[in-house]
Amino acid sequence: MSLLSAASKKQENIQSYVDSPEKQRDLYRRTISIVIISQIFGGAGLAAGITVGGLIAQDMMGSDKYSGVPTALFTLGSALAALLIGRYSQNLGRRIGLGFGFIIGGIGALGIIAASVVDSITLLLIALLVYGAGTATNLQARYAATDLATPKQRATAASMAMVFTTIGAVAGPNLVGVMGNVALIIGIPSLAGPFLLAAAAYIAAGIVLLLFLRPDPLLVAHAIAKHREKLNIQSTMGNVGLSGKRGITLGALVMVVTQIVMVAIMTMTPVHMKHHGHGLGEVGLVIGFHIGAMYLPSLFTGLLVDKLGRIFMAIASNITLLLAGVVAALAPEDSMVMLVIALSLLGLGWNLGLISGTALIIDSTTASNRAKMQGSVDVLIALAGASAGVLSGLVVANSSYAVLSYTSGILALLLVPLIFWLRPNR
Repeated sequence: MSLLSAASKKQENIQSYVDSPEKQRDLYRRTISIVIISQIFGGAGLAAGITVGGLIAQDMMGSDKYSGVPTALFTLGSALAALLIGRYSQNLGRRIGLGFGFIIGGIGALGIIAASVVDSITLLLIALLVYGAGTATNLQARYAATDLATPKQRATAASMAMVFTTIGAVAGPNLVGVMGNVALIIGIPSLAGPFLLAAAAYIAAGIVLLLFLRPDPLLVAHAIAKHREKLNIQSTMGNVGLSGKRGITLGALVMVVTQIVMVAIMTMTPVHMKHHGHGLGEVGLVIGFHIGAMYLPSLFTGLLVDKLGRIFMAIASNITLLLAGVVAALAPEDSMVMLVIALSLLGLGWNLGLISGTALIIDSTTASNRAKMQGSVDVLIALAGASAGVLSGLVVANSSYAVLSYTSGILALLLVPLIFWLRPNR
């Protein structure tokens, strides 16, 4: 009886938002605030794997050929998590899907620490897969901010959620040295130190969402859509005239190619730097600039995508990624400045592609299928990143970092004619 009463009270609470546009606007603003807090923690958790994941594999497996394996594994784990989070969110709401996704990612980070302590490659591989849940959740949280946004607010809402990831994401790599020292003090290998931060950050992000993301914005958006269907009112949260299939295909393609290029170059940059005498602190600095460029431009990217259009900004993304590949290939081995520029351009290109692609996906779906479709697209993005992580190590081992960078840039350029061909308003 108490369960039925609680369910009824929950439904009444959601209905009160359906009947009040003012309450919808208040919930939209509150949702963005909660997502922002979770993204600050999530960014710190994400940064650990990017910064030292490849170095841990290199150290434990004894070969550069496997340096891309950690990125591939936690990206593969994020693919499975993205699928599950999308499906659970569609049925149960964002709060459950995102909250438990972050907590599971934190458990994976603890597993990586345990693997490094007992020197178990098997445990490391399993833990990296679980750790990927945090990566998927961190990425999908941007969608939660858009559930109650109007069509002209969608890219801006997604970018607002992402920009605050910068705080944790930039701080994470620059705390590599500090966390390494903390790890040594408590008897843990120094390279596993950043994962102490990752575990705490991911679990904190999950708790914030589980406690405070109420009422669930996606469930409210569902209720609003159903209410408008009954009244035969065209929903401003559904399709806004773009061809659904074409928009989804193009949005997914933009984000997949963007992810491949970014992951390939990013994964091998720390290994490349270590080979040429750069210390862990310098690696952290370069990756810090890279991650900052991935998220900080979101202050403006969402507004530009909403004002200038999804297609224009998708093309801008690919041109920026081409420049990143060229600069990385031409950078002298001892030049920190050139590597910072290259990785910053790489992060910026990823940012432009992710937000323009995200907006295309949201434009082309409705509240009744949005979360499930978003999860499916993020699976493709994760699998593309996993493949890029593995292949990047093999390419560098059999050729060079420059060849990898040039190839990645050319791949980004090849997407431009496909964008013109697939654009929804063609």
